[in-house]
Amino acid sequence: QVQLVESGGGLVQPGGSLTLSCVNSGSIRNIYIMGWYRQAPGKQRELVAVAKSGGGTDYQDSLKGRFTVSRDIPENTVYLQMNNLKFDDTAVYYCYAGLGYNDYVHAEFWGQGTQVTVSS
Repeated sequence: QVQLVESGGGLVQPGGSLTLSCVNSGSIRNIYIMGWYRQAPGKQRELVAVAKSGGGTDYQDSLKGRFTVSRDIPENTVYLQMNNLKFDDTAVYYCYAGLGYNDYVHAEFWGQGTQVTVSS
């Protein structure tokens, strides 16, 4: 199975930086896609950024340039570097993993979520 454990959330001031980590501690190792989604209060869950095992990445357009997703495939870990954080970045950030290939995902897994709060 895939078991995702996030860390790194917390309280940060506007303009600050934060790095989230997510490790898969499950038995399945060949994960096709890993990354991050987020959900702010009263809003739907939305894509932040994901990285595929072949090296490609997808970002929410509005976050390009401030957020960077990266994977350590041998360590089954995905990171999200967040810079110049804004109030609107406040949300629960969920780690995501998908099994599949060539843009086809046949199984999806989610972490429990980690809170990121941007406040002065």
